[in-house]
Amino acid sequence: MTAHDLPQGMIRAPHTSGTHEGYMPGWANDFETEALPGALPQGMNSPQKCNYGLYGEQLSGTAFTANPPERTWTYRIRPSVKHSARYERIELPYWKSAPHTPANVTSLGQYRWSPIEAEDDFDWLTGMRTMTTAGDVNTQVGMASHIYLVTKSMVDAYFYSADSELLVVPQQGKLRFATELGVIDVEPQEIAIIPRGLVYRVEVLEGPCRGFVCENYGQKFELPARGPIGANALANPRDFKAPVAAFEDREVPSTLTIKWCGQFHETKIAQSPLDVVAWHGNYAPYKYDLKTYCPVGAILFDHPDPSIFTVLTAPSGHPGTANIDFVLFRDRWMVAEDTFRPPWYHKNIMSELMGNIYGQYDAKPQGFVPGGMSLHNMMLPHGPDREAFEGASNSNLGPHKLENTMSFMFETRFPQHLTEFAGKEAPLQDDYIDCWDSLEKKFDGTPGLK
Repeated sequence: MTAHDLPQGMIRAPHTSGTHEGYMPGWANDFETEALPGALPQGMNSPQKCNYGLYGEQLSGTAFTANPPERTWTYRIRPSVKHSARYERIELPYWKSAPHTPANVTSLGQYRWSPIEAEDDFDWLTGMRTMTTAGDVNTQVGMASHIYLVTKSMVDAYFYSADSELLVVPQQGKLRFATELGVIDVEPQEIAIIPRGLVYRVEVLEGPCRGFVCENYGQKFELPARGPIGANALANPRDFKAPVAAFEDREVPSTLTIKWCGQFHETKIAQSPLDVVAWHGNYAPYKYDLKTYCPVGAILFDHPDPSIFTVLTAPSGHPGTANIDFVLFRDRWMVAEDTFRPPWYHKNIMSELMGNIYGQYDAKPQGFVPGGMSLHNMMLPHGPDREAFEGASNSNLGPHKLENTMSFMFETRFPQHLTEFAGKEAPLQDDYIDCWDSLEKKFDGTPGLK
């Protein structure tokens, strides 16, 4: 299957002006798309009879009175109640939700993990490995971070989360998200955002697949306020791509799994639920090419706060303090004069979970490898290791371009608690804390000495 082939029997909206190979550009746009001509009502949302014998149905991502409301009207072969029957609890033992604080794991510490390898045949659900949880899924605050290990496609099996929006960061392999609203293909250096409540199936286009997931329990991700940066740079709205309508009309026994309040439930249905022929609205999945992110930074002196590299933010009830920030560290020029250019030593009210997509991170030249991740929990000090400190303190401060590097951070206002998998099974680098042991005392009391 090539990147542009669709599953047999799936019909997608034709390429039209304003679309890009099956995608529509723009963040938070009010999109409209139809896979069959005339399937989308015009001038109203709920006609007495829809064309093609379709059912009109609304998917709401916010309360009706939210401003602005986020909702999408769908026109589908069957209403969703036909894709929902009696539910049975099932166990996915490696996918955890907050609050989750196992007694035999210590979350307080600076941690780093080597890449996790798939040692079995996993699909999207069985291959999810929760590393940390924060907040409370029942009160819809906080997040969880996961590693996914996917070697096989979901076959006649579908999933949605009633708990959370998912931010997917591929590191290896290529995945397809066949959703109710269309098809999204993602690969390393791209991300996908899957809204709460949206049904989808995950297929392997090129495996094995590994990557990172931020499960957002709280308010949806949005573009950060730019403040004095102004209207340009960072992540531009036009570079986010929503899928055009695509649907399946398949009568085949299938399973639908739902994540609800941290529990997993399965129901048996007689057909594919991906049967939306047309839709319009502003509640949709997206993909985004991280290579289009335009970083800004210091051009004279000092290293700016990492918040300057925010791609998306999920706000909390405290202005300026995010439920989650998704921060990207990519190729960029370093030009600051008389400045220690890597991130400085600090401790922070926010908890920082980092992942390496490819290349070398400038503050940790050893040990933080592609596919690996690290955790610096709230109010725990961290910063460059000795090699990075000495190199940055003594380097020639000419213009220098950081190249072949892409790392990211899931940052949250809540402490992140390790799961048993993270603390006991995942390849924890026990010697990570030792990376600061060789830092030397340089103070000698001499005035003006640098």
